Amino acid sequence: MQYKHLGRTGLIVSRLCLGTMNFGERTSESDSFAIMDRALELGINFFDTANIYGAKLGQGVTEQILGRWFAQGGGRREQVVLATKVYGRMGTHPNEEHLSAFHIRRAVEDSLRRLQTDHIDLYQFHHIDRRTPWEEIWQAVEVLVQQGKVLYAGSSNFAGWQIAAAQCAAQARHFMGLVSEQSLYNLRTRQIELEVIPACREYGLGIIPWSPLAGGLLGGVLGGAQEGRRASKWMQENVEKHCAQLNAYESLCRELGEEPNHLALAWILHNPDITGPIIGPRTSEQLVACQRALEITLDAPALQRLDEIWPGPGGEAPEAYAW
Repeated sequence: MQYKHLGRTGLIVSRLCLGTMNFGERTSESDSFAIMDRALELGINFFDTANIYGAKLGQGVTEQILGRWFAQGGGRREQVVLATKVYGRMGTHPNEEHLSAFHIRRAVEDSLRRLQTDHIDLYQFHHIDRRTPWEEIWQAVEVLVQQGKVLYAGSSNFAGWQIAAAQCAAQARHFMGLVSEQSLYNLRTRQIELEVIPACREYGLGIIPWSPLAGGLLGGVLGGAQEGRRASKWMQENVEKHCAQLNAYESLCRELGEEPNHLALAWILHNPDITGPIIGPRTSEQLVACQRALEITLDAPALQRLDEIWPGPGGEAPEAYAW
């Protein structure tokens, strides 16, 4: 396994982050336990979850599964850099969502209880809350840091200017602020290259891409499938929409002798601004296979071919659209 500092922090995390969104919904608890055990064996020490995962309002099903896995002992909790999130609706009352100090305080306590731990290593804002001022958000987080319940704060799905606003407010309070940003990023969806990646570089945030395979589209879909995500209506529509690009992409993969999913992950890992993508395996076998991405070296011609097949926004702003 390869490791990297999370942004400007001294915290070292694996370059593959284990995503747990499938746990409790598409993956059984016993299989989830096996995947997490195997992740530790492989040296993956970075686990990502969220309080809303599990598809049952307010229950935090996925966090509960992680909590029962931690409770088995054997150094499981001590080996894991644990990341979870706050923002989404967790109940029917008006203050059971978003980023008010009221909700953050309650959400942290609930996550700690479900996760069966006394602290969260990386507490991430799952989305920007345009109605709550940063003074309120940072005051709430500062208290949690002082109490030892949260070590670091991160964002997810933020625009570049929102990262800048958050960091300016934190600096005014002499507080560390954000240390990471979790963004949608893959070969097909590259908008964050305009301003999010430059903002993260400027403020020292690690970048944790989610959906690195574009919901499975980059995982080798042209062979077809009769079940699972690849057989869904959404996937079939996207395959039809991007058919020419997918044909060129999978042809390149065959030429390079690599599986499409491995090449897509390797492309993300090639970027020095990226900490590591979130992988969401449904089985231990899928988890093990992802390691191949760490071994792939992409030369300049291969990178140029990928840019031609899946063009980005043209670079960073403003040069991407102006002089």
